[in-house]
Amino acid sequence: MPERRCAVTRVEDGTVRIAGPPVGPAFTRAVLEVAGAVLTWPVLGPTGLSAAEIHDVGQAQQWLWAVYGERVAAAVDAVASGAPAVELTLPERPTALAEGAARLALGHWAARWWPTSYLDGIPALEPDVLGLELAALTHECQQLIDDSAELEGLDLLEEHLAALDPLIRWRRSADPPRQLDRVLRLTGDAAENAGLDGEALRRLRSALDQDHRSTATPLDLAELFLRHQEFTLAAGALRTASGRVIARGSGTNDWCRYPPGFVDAAENAVSWTAYALGADRRMEVEVVAGVAAPVGGVHLAAEVHVDGSPPNRVPLARRDDVWAGRVDLDIPASTTPSMEVGILLPGFDPGPGADDRAAREAVRALARHRLDVASAPHDSEAAHPEPFLAEIAAAAAVEEDF
Repeated sequence: MPERRCAVTRVEDGTVRIAGPPVGPAFTRAVLEVAGAVLTWPVLGPTGLSAAEIHDVGQAQQWLWAVYGERVAAAVDAVASGAPAVELTLPERPTALAEGAARLALGHWAARWWPTSYLDGIPALEPDVLGLELAALTHECQQLIDDSAELEGLDLLEEHLAALDPLIRWRRSADPPRQLDRVLRLTGDAAENAGLDGEALRRLRSALDQDHRSTATPLDLAELFLRHQEFTLAAGALRTASGRVIARGSGTNDWCRYPPGFVDAAENAVSWTAYALGADRRMEVEVVAGVAAPVGGVHLAAEVHVDGSPPNRVPLARRDDVWAGRVDLDIPASTTPSMEVGILLPGFDPGPGADDRAAREAVRALARHRLDVASAPHDSEAAHPEPFLAEIAAAAAVEEDF
C-alpha cells in the first residue's frame, strides 16, 4: 500500500487545513459538517482520507485523533498556536471512524446529487430508505458531531420512519444485505437514546429480538418499497407555435442551479426550438421534469442568451412530466441566431459556473457503476465498496422501470 501523507497548514483567517482546499464543482465533492470543522472527499477519485477545514480546533480535538491519528491531532493544535506548517505520514489504513465518516458524507452526497434520469436509465434512490440509513450512520459517527448535527440525525430518523416496516420485511427475507441488520440496530439504538417511541419503533424492537432468518422467504424488492414517483414521459409534444422551425438545439443542464430532483439529470433534458411566425420570432423551451414536485407555486425558469446578448428569463410551467415556456425574440428576420439556454430556479440559483459537462458525465458513470455493484450478490467480492440499501433497492428496480 502506498504511503499516505498530508499537510497541516494555517490560513490567514485562522482556519487550519489538513491537505489542500477542495477542487472540482460542488457536485463532485462529498461534504460533512462535524464538530468544529468541515470534511471533504472527492466523489470521483479514490476515497482516501478527507481534507479538513478546521475553524474550532478545541471542538475538533474530540475526533481528530480518531480520524487522522495522534500525530496529526497534535500538529493541528501546534499549527493553530502559530507553529509552522508541517507534512506528516498517515497510518496505512483508515480508522473505523474515518471510514464511517466517509460513508456518511457519501450518503449525504447521494441525497443531494444522485443523477436520477429517465432518459439515462438511472433510477431514483428511495428517499426514506436512504434517509434512515443516514440517520443510522449519523448515530454511528456521533463522536464526530456536535449537538445540532445529532438533532439533525434524529430529525432524519423521524422523517423517514416509513421505511422501517419494508426494511424489517427485507431483513426476514432469504437474502438480506449484510449491512441491513446493522442499520436497523443502529436505528433502534438512536431512537432509544433519544427516548423516541411509536408503533413502527416498537415493531422494530420486536423484530430485532427475533432470528431474522426464522421466516426467510424470497422477496421482490421492486414491489417492497412504495415508489413515490413513477418515471413516465409526457404524451405528445407541447409545442404551440405553428410557424416555420428556424433552429433547434439542446440547452445546458447545470445541476447546481436548481434543487435536486426538479429536472431529469440527463445532459439532453433541456431542449429548445425557434420558430418564424411571419416577421416575428419565438422560442419554446422544454425540460424533462425530475422526480421531485415543487410546492408553493415554485417555478423554474429558462435563461436564454441570443448571440451573446444579456439573458432573457423565461418562466416555465410544469405540465405532466415536462417544464415548458416560450418567449418572443427581438431578432432580425434574415438571421439565424446563436442560442444558449440554461435552467435555473430564481432565488436558489448561484449563477452560471464553468462548463462542467465532463464532470456531470463522470457522475453519471459513477452512479451506473454503483448500481452495477449494488446488483451483485451481497456476499460477493464484487459488492465492494458496500452499496447503500437504497442503491440495492434501486438496482433491483432498474429492469422493471426501464
